[in-house]
Amino acid sequence: MPMVAYVGLGANLGDAARTVPAALRDLGARPGVELVQASPLYRTQPLDAGGPDFINAVAELRTTLSAPALLDTLLGVEAAHGRERPYRNAPRTLDLDLLLYGDARIDSPRLTVPHPRLRERAFVLVPLAQIAPQRVLPAWLASVADQAITRL
Repeated sequence: MPMVAYVGLGANLGDAARTVPAALRDLGARPGVELVQASPLYRTQPLDAGGPDFINAVAELRTTLSAPALLDTLLGVEAAHGRERPYRNAPRTLDLDLLLYGDARIDSPRLTVPHPRLRERAFVLVPLAQIAPQRVLPAWLASVADQAITRL
């Protein structure tokens, strides 16, 4: 039975405004993954990270993959776009985060769902609210209102 999952996308190295849409296409082309919809692109300043501004979006996926298998798929798409991890919170060509996997709660050494910082980040909540307003409480949006985010 397919599961609905939400994935955050971000990039701040290279041509991020082209990388994020390309990653969306790549995700939708992977076995067991269907791209249902994606938010508009947003520009945000790095939060707990360095480098230039980020281009962010959130995608809704329908998947027959388990959460760990979907994570592997996300990591594969990151690698295909040149993602390197020289140090924690380094600038990146592409970052894909599994935000929600149905209503599942997963807490393993490899994967935590819902994403542990989902409620702290405007670059996740604002685009998520665009495509799945029922998944974002108004109080969460209010708590990140001081974080600059610009729709492109």
